[in-house]
Amino acid sequence: MSDGTPADLFFDAAIGLLRRVREEEAGTIGAAGTLLADTVEAGGRLFAFGAGHSSLAAQDVVYRAGGLALMNLLAVPGVVGVDVTPATLGSALERVDGLASAVLDTSPIRAGDALVIISLSGRNALPVEMALNARALGVKVIGVTSVAYAAQTKSRHASGTFLKDHCDIVLDSKIAVGDAELTLDTIPSPFAPASTVVTSALMQAVMATTAATLADRGIEPPLLRSGNVDGGHDWNGRVMTEYGDRIFYRH
Repeated sequence: MSDGTPADLFFDAAIGLLRRVREEEAGTIGAAGTLLADTVEAGGRLFAFGAGHSSLAAQDVVYRAGGLALMNLLAVPGVVGVDVTPATLGSALERVDGLASAVLDTSPIRAGDALVIISLSGRNALPVEMALNARALGVKVIGVTSVAYAAQTKSRHASGTFLKDHCDIVLDSKIAVGDAELTLDTIPSPFAPASTVVTSALMQAVMATTAATLADRGIEPPLLRSGNVDGGHDWNGRVMTEYGDRIFYRH
C-alpha cells in the first residue's frame, strides 16, 4: 500500500470491486432478478439467509424502505449477526451438521418459493446444507458467495462441496480469500474488509432488477416506503394487507 490515505485506498478497492461485479455479474444479476420476479408472479414467497456478517446483506433487503415487501429473513438462532455471546459461538454453529435441516423443517418455506443464501466462503456446513435441502424441497436457490474460496480452501461440509455447487444461480462477489483489502508494513495482518459493501450492492441490484422486471410485466412491485415520509405508513399498510400471506416478519 503506497499512495493515498488508508481511507482513499479502501474506497478505491471497494469501487474497483463494485465495478467488477457490475461488469462481470451483469448476466447473473439479471437472471437472479428474473427468477425472483417469476417467483412473485407465480405466488411464491421470497427468503434471504446469511450467517455472521453475511447476514448483514440479507437483513438489508428485509422490511426496507424502497425494498420488496415480500423479502423475508430466514433466521437461524445464534447465527444472525454477532449478537450471540460469545460471538465465536456463531462461527461454531455454522459448522454444525443438521442445523439447516432443523431450520428449514420449522420454517414456512415451501416448494415454489425462492431463497437467497449469502455466504462469503460458502464452505461451512450450514449454507451448503441449506442450499441442498432447500432445492430438495422444490425451492429455487440463489447463492451469493466468493467463488475464489472454492479454489483456495477446503469445504467443511461432509460432501466436500461448496454453496456454489447447489444453487440455481450463483452471484460471485469477487472478494479475495481472507476478506481484507489493505496491507501496511507497520501492521502484521491485512485489514479493511469490503465484502459487506459489495454483497449489499449485489443484493440491491438484484432487488432493483426484480422490481423493474415485475413492472415490465404489468405487475406493480410490492415495494415499501419510508415511514418517515408523509403517507408512508398508509402505503405500507396497504401493501402489508394485500400481501399479508407472503410476509412473515410480523405477527
